[in-house]
Amino acid sequence: MAEVKEQGHIQVSTENIFPIIKKFLYADHEIFLRELVSNGVDACQKLKRLASVGEFQGEVGELKVEVVLDKEGKKIIVKDNGIGMTLEEVKKYINQVAFSGAAEFVQRYKEAGSDIIGKFGLGFYSAFMVADKVELVTKSFREDAPAVKWSCAGDTRFEIEEAQKQERGTEVILHIGKEGEEFLNKFRIQEILEKYARFLPVPVWFDGKQINDTKPIWVKPPQELKDEDYLNFYKQLFPFAEDPLFWIHLNVDYPFTLTGVLYFPKITNQFDMQKSRIQLYSRQVFITDEVRDIVPEFLMLLHGVIDSPDIPLNVSRSYLQSDSNVRKINQYITKKVAEKLQELFHKDRKAFEEKWEGLGLFVKYGMITDDKFFEKAQQFCLLKNTEGQYFTIDEYKSKIETVQKDKHGVVVVLYAQDTDKQYTYIEAARKRGYDVLLLDGILDAHFIQRLEMKLDNFRFKRVDADSAEKLIEKEDSTASHALTKEEEENIIKLLKDTLNDDKLIVKVEALSMHDLPIVIVLPEFLRRMKEMSQLQGQTIKHLPSDWQIIINGNHVFIQKVLQETDNDRRKLLLRHAYDLALLSQGQLQGKPLHEFIERSLSLVEK
Repeated sequence: MAEVKEQGHIQVSTENIFPIIKKFLYADHEIFLRELVSNGVDACQKLKRLASVGEFQGEVGELKVEVVLDKEGKKIIVKDNGIGMTLEEVKKYINQVAFSGAAEFVQRYKEAGSDIIGKFGLGFYSAFMVADKVELVTKSFREDAPAVKWSCAGDTRFEIEEAQKQERGTEVILHIGKEGEEFLNKFRIQEILEKYARFLPVPVWFDGKQINDTKPIWVKPPQELKDEDYLNFYKQLFPFAEDPLFWIHLNVDYPFTLTGVLYFPKITNQFDMQKSRIQLYSRQVFITDEVRDIVPEFLMLLHGVIDSPDIPLNVSRSYLQSDSNVRKINQYITKKVAEKLQELFHKDRKAFEEKWEGLGLFVKYGMITDDKFFEKAQQFCLLKNTEGQYFTIDEYKSKIETVQKDKHGVVVVLYAQDTDKQYTYIEAARKRGYDVLLLDGILDAHFIQRLEMKLDNFRFKRVDADSAEKLIEKEDSTASHALTKEEEENIIKLLKDTLNDDKLIVKVEALSMHDLPIVIVLPEFLRRMKEMSQLQGQTIKHLPSDWQIIINGNHVFIQKVLQETDNDRRKLLLRHAYDLALLSQGQLQGKPLHEFIERSLSLVEK
């Protein structure tokens, strides 16, 4: 063994620095491998830069980082053939910079730390989370510098001596302790490397194979890429997903540096609505998939990659810090998404409409949660009617404002959530010249409220919220029905007796002969309350007392019921009309439906 050149104590005031590193500095112990491999990558890149400017005249060779697992010897070795370090550099970056940074962190851990990847900063000491002893053997690219070995057994004492290493570069040898035994597993190491080193810019080798793609799609100029390249990269990230709707290539270098590719995935159901599908990288090193502070909330459903050295990270590079750069990046991404959507809309509206079923969720979510995005999205947000036609908000307002403006000057937008269940009501509205939108998405209840709040004199009403005659109040809506006051009272009492419920809200109105003899409606504000309570996990029975029953005073069927002398038959007829109303609302199921069929047969037989 070479003669010991130097022994000493690391100059820190905190004796328990290593327990702090092990238990507090990093949330996930697996981070140690990311840190050490990242350091190796930076060492290789520094050598490459020195060679490019003529400061290194030697043979660069094939730069790489290699991870070696020695299960028998309980060792993990991370080695590179990069720039290496001299004795003075070891003293500076290992004994001084790193531990002074660690000591400062202990005192001010809530403040953002510096990014000292590549300087053997705090990241190097993450090795002690899993190792009882760490050895560093390094040889500088400088020809006259001898190789150096540094070792530390997890306290403030260290040893430095000359080493026999002949090749340029650095080896970090971890003698794995009890707390790190899970990492003496080939598949565990493979898993960590695939997670953190998948796109590092220098080849990373493990178990005889290169595990990374050094030139991922986001570092290439967009003009060099084809659609096939973007789709292949998406499959690489998400092998079981359908092809995305489209993508946005991010590339900005001022006032911050940001690259990446964001994909709009196809979302066919709520199971597809997975967040945390955007991966954050810093210089191609995976950091996290928790990007809430960087990516606007409504774009958390996107998939893809963001890479930026300007996104601040805390000392462990595991949690984001909110600062001005993060806010600028957030705003930039929102702006780029809005611009891309607007470009697609104007470039090929037909194709945009065909994609709207998938895009609509993102656009509506953005309009609900982001005021700036709302202003931009008004120009390309589409509304679809029950006939399958698409309109922008302004186009639709122009289409309906003449016919569907009420006596107060408010444009009333009629909509359906289920064209089958609400078919009767849709047809009744159409016969009056009204248009009906289809708003059946999972966000549409919130989207409706947002539009009403942001747009003047614009109100939504579900098509079954009232009788067709009363959906939009007009100045001349004073039509009278054919029943006398006495007949009106009699038919209301008869229906309550038939249903054995005197608390029902029943009224007689002058509806068209084309309407059903009895119509059941739930006023818009009550229905919205019901929907909100359901979103909060509360259940409301299918026909609560606040539903309103409207008897069509102009329908011949009602007049026939009043003329019937057999009281049992009157009730049977009225019950049949009521069941038809339930059926039109999709409310007749199970036993009530079976009883309705039996009563229908009874009426035919009589």
